[in-house]
Amino acid sequence: MRLLRLLALAALASQPGVAGGAETAGNSSVGMLEFSVGKFKYFKLNRSFPEEAILRDISSNVTFLIFQIHSQYQNTTISFSKTVLPSTSGTGIDKGLVFILRPEQSMCFWYLETLDAEPVQNVAIPISYSERDPIPGGCNLEFDLDIDPNIYLEYDFFETTIKFAPANLGYARGTDSPPCDIRTGQDSRWRLQYEVYQYFLPENDLTEEELLKHLQRMAEVPRVTASAIKVVTLTANDKTTVSFSSLPGQGVIYNVIVWDPFLNTSAAYVPAHTYACSFDTVEGNCSSLGRISTKVFFTLFALLGLFICFFGHRFWKTELFFIGFIFMGFFFYILITRLTPVKYDVRLILTAIAGSVGGIFLVAAWWRFGILTICILCVGLVLGFLISSVTFFTPLGNLTIFNNDGVFWVTFSCIAVLIPGVFMGCLRILNILTCGFIGSYSVVLAVDSYMYTSLSYITLNVLKRALNTHFRSAFTNVPFQTNDFIILAVWGMLAVSGITLQIRRERGRRHFPPHPYKLWKRERERRVTNILDPSYHIPPLRERLYGRLTQIRELFQKEQPAGERTPLLL
Repeated sequence: MRLLRLLALAALASQPGVAGGAETAGNSSVGMLEFSVGKFKYFKLNRSFPEEAILRDISSNVTFLIFQIHSQYQNTTISFSKTVLPSTSGTGIDKGLVFILRPEQSMCFWYLETLDAEPVQNVAIPISYSERDPIPGGCNLEFDLDIDPNIYLEYDFFETTIKFAPANLGYARGTDSPPCDIRTGQDSRWRLQYEVYQYFLPENDLTEEELLKHLQRMAEVPRVTASAIKVVTLTANDKTTVSFSSLPGQGVIYNVIVWDPFLNTSAAYVPAHTYACSFDTVEGNCSSLGRISTKVFFTLFALLGLFICFFGHRFWKTELFFIGFIFMGFFFYILITRLTPVKYDVRLILTAIAGSVGGIFLVAAWWRFGILTICILCVGLVLGFLISSVTFFTPLGNLTIFNNDGVFWVTFSCIAVLIPGVFMGCLRILNILTCGFIGSYSVVLAVDSYMYTSLSYITLNVLKRALNTHFRSAFTNVPFQTNDFIILAVWGMLAVSGITLQIRRERGRRHFPPHPYKLWKRERERRVTNILDPSYHIPPLRERLYGRLTQIRELFQKEQPAGERTPLLL
């Protein structure tokens, strides 16, 4: 297959250029795009005008080239020949090809086209490597290309997964490539290591210009290591698959650097990007991710949360309803999502109903039994849940030990239970802290339904872990940019203000209200025995309801004529 490709390149070197109608930038020959090694070029591709590209004056110390092309969401095809074949071409938004150079070869050709009806804005670059550098995708056995330097990316609501082909050791022009799987010692490709990098685009920015500009930072090894975050290092014995938490609406670029520790050389794969959403579909479009049902649900939830943040301890029953709503709503949503295929909007409505039932049940339990310890335990567990979620939101959550579900959930539960245990000696402080932090965090969730913020993933990552068994192996890194600092400041300000206000207002008052049922029973007995109490003379409930119904009935009766109804006596 490699021989056929080299013959095709030799034949193309003797052919004249083909005229093209795309816009080009920089130096270009008549009828073709001309590139320079290590320099980016912006251009547009049209469906009716495929382009031929050329790279001249390749240095003799260059052994292989990687040509890569990128667009935002419209597919582009790059091929070794005019005839597009799966084994000699690649189609996608981030694609590249490896050119193994022949002795004395100083020129390369390739073909670019798009099948999209609209013109496609692209940026492309050829990158050169020497014989000491490893060859990305040089030991490919899974994908169509003989040597495949591409990163294959898949995503859903829960996780984004990248896959890539193993690399091979570099070799000089005109020599055979080292075997991939015959030897496993230090003189084979098994000594290579793979560093996976992640780069976040600016939040709430879906523009094409920003993406293409930031992609330039992820193409070459020095810029990748300087700009991106290294997530994990894989050895040749590890699977070449890595999972990340999906961030719908947030642009992320991934790349892999293959490193040869023996020669201390490295090479970069072709970077891949995603927004974990689609620019083409109507439902789940990147520009309109927030559903109306989500906005309504979390806006109402935030209004109740703000009230709890500043007045929750004073209005004890309202706070209990809020806590019961969170408890029942969270577990009910997990249950209905895992067991039924109900649509999202219906699930949200049912969750609101179930949460309301849970809130009413907790208020009713307090009113009838008045067991303060159980109610405060529920309150403390909600605060513990948030603190435990914040703990795993940090880099601690990406430790390999927590990929085990048992270890994760036991640790998570221990942290959540520890919080009410620590504050059992000062229940009022525990209650006020819960009101301040949980009530103010509801505002963060409401903001996320209108615009992206990473702080919502404090709890959303835990929900994903509960809903999807494969999410346990995903890295949960998120960007922390200007918007997140502003929202974090607002969250902290609301929490501190609410806690301070409630502590000052409740100073000198009873810690908690008395048992409601006992108060009601005592008041009823007092009314029965005290005839001087005006409430003693209030008719029974049945008579009052009958009187009301009679009044309502009279409103619909026809008015009787006034005056004499009998004939006058003569």
